[in-house]
Amino acid sequence: MSSHATPEAGAAGRKPVTLHRLREMHAAGEKIAMLTCYDASFARLLDDCGVDCLLVGDSLGMVLQGQPSTLPVTLDEVVYHTKSVTRGNRSAWLIADLPFGSYQGSREQALHSSVALMQAGAQMVKIEGGGWTAETVRFLVERGIPVCAHLGLTPQSVHALGGYRVQGRGESQAMTLKHHAAELADAGATMLVLELVPGALAAEIGALNPGLMTIGIGAGPQCAGQVLVLHDMLNVTRGKLPRFVRNFMAGASGIEEAVRLYVQDVKNGRFPDPERHSY
Repeated sequence: MSSHATPEAGAAGRKPVTLHRLREMHAAGEKIAMLTCYDASFARLLDDCGVDCLLVGDSLGMVLQGQPSTLPVTLDEVVYHTKSVTRGNRSAWLIADLPFGSYQGSREQALHSSVALMQAGAQMVKIEGGGWTAETVRFLVERGIPVCAHLGLTPQSVHALGGYRVQGRGESQAMTLKHHAAELADAGATMLVLELVPGALAAEIGALNPGLMTIGIGAGPQCAGQVLVLHDMLNVTRGKLPRFVRNFMAGASGIEEAVRLYVQDVKNGRFPDPERHSY
């Protein structure tokens, strides 16, 4: 038995962002603003600023732990950060990454890992890759777990892909990505992160799968929404950043203004710029 009380309104005074609300936004052509988040303090701030979706990404391995890739991140670590974000969040939709090694073994392993993330507070799990993952996605969706898929540059496969390279530039690669996107949509994925994919291809994938909310990161302005790593857009990350990253701290009086500017520019189509931030 469960309580049917109305959820508390978010810290910013907005109603909680639900999957139904995200679908309404997508149908109406309203862009979805997503950022990575790893702790309670930033969760509260991003929620206050109107970020639609928070992603507890395995990028935490690089920006928090100083790892060279996302591969060392464990399920327990993502669970820990998901719990932290949950405590600070009030209304944003919360997605958590299934880290490397937590779902490749079997559908049952993927279910066990997803349950751990959902019990920590996630409302959706994200899984990388296409092809064999479609049946895993179907298995999870049939058991009531919303799934965000991830195609293009999939960081957990960085060694197999030969580094952080744009994906889908050739005809064969493009056809494979379109085929995998269709399979994932058919399996029940409701969101699809497209990373480092030519903008024209990302637009085509979105048009071919109108029920699938495409979230771009280096995939052009025609996706249903955009996501960036929080530390990147706040200019905290050291070293050379990809061309799709924009420093939103430039000209901002502080972090809150930078985040609000990000949300505003995603919503009104000023970010990403098709020339400066796309391929």
